[in-house]
Amino acid sequence: QVQLVESGGGLVQPGGSLRLSCAASRSIFVLYTMGWYRQAPGKQRELVATITSGGSTNYADSVKGRFTISRDNAKNMVYLQMNSLKPEDTAVYYCNANRLSRSYWGQGTQVTVSS
Repeated sequence: QVQLVESGGGLVQPGGSLRLSCAASRSIFVLYTMGWYRQAPGKQRELVATITSGGSTNYADSVKGRFTISRDNAKNMVYLQMNSLKPEDTAVYYCNANRLSRSYWGQGTQVTVSS
């Protein structure tokens, strides 16, 4: 089992930046595709970004050019650097780990973008 814990959320002004972190509990983390998802109140959870074990990344169109996903396999960590934040980015952000049929989720961290 892979345990995931997110951190780094908070309140930020429009145009500001935040870096989210996700810590995984097992060294086999290196084998998993990692992702960040988000869910706003009353809306479905949506993909934000993914990064494969080989470092290949994909982003939702709404965050391209503003967000960057990265991973540090030696530390079992994945990050989401969020720049030029907009009020529309307000949501609970979840870390995800996927490999074959196995999928794991963190508890989520709140990001609020407001002046």
